[in-house]
Amino acid sequence: RQAASKLQPRLPSALCPQRPRKAMKTAAAVVLASLAGAAAKCPGSASFVHASCQVEVDVQASCDHVRAEMLARVGGQSTGKWYDPHNKGTYSVLESAGSLTLQRVTGDKKYTDKIGFDFKATAASTCVVSGCSESQVFSVADFSTNYCNMRMMYCGSAEGCKPVLHDFGVTESSVSPSFGASHDPSACLKVVARRLEFL
Repeated sequence: RQAASKLQPRLPSALCPQRPRKAMKTAAAVVLASLAGAAAKCPGSASFVHASCQVEVDVQASCDHVRAEMLARVGGQSTGKWYDPHNKGTYSVLESAGSLTLQRVTGDKKYTDKIGFDFKATAASTCVVSGCSESQVFSVADFSTNYCNMRMMYCGSAEGCKPVLHDFGVTESSVSPSFGASHDPSACLKVVARRLEFL
């Protein structure tokens, strides 16, 4: 019996059917983790169907300066130092510990959006900003509203914006609107109340 057991063939560990599955699961987890780290955590919406947009922006400034400028623009609404050029909406801060979560109410007070920003410092002392804006009601076409919600927080004088504390160069490396949403930079500097909730 002992001799028979010694003669039983053993599969090499590389061919063991369980190990490849485990390796694939591990690889998938690593990929998902890397993707999660690269994108901002979206703030969520009460509506299952809603317009949204995500951006990734390379900013030629430190993350501290970028965050400070965003907060200065929000705070500048009450002091007259800044106003939202996109339909004169009103921003407010929901959370500022770590990530930055904002809320924006449109100029006509009819719609509310939530915006999330994450900041990642680079070795070159610049900042990669990942943002996500979501409409809070049923919506498909948003006429670039969600995109503009974010752009108005980081754009510089080169883009036609008016900084409060820090002016810096920006490059939008990725812009991903949801189906039906758009991302037209020229729409961000227009005071025109347009929004389509139902198609």
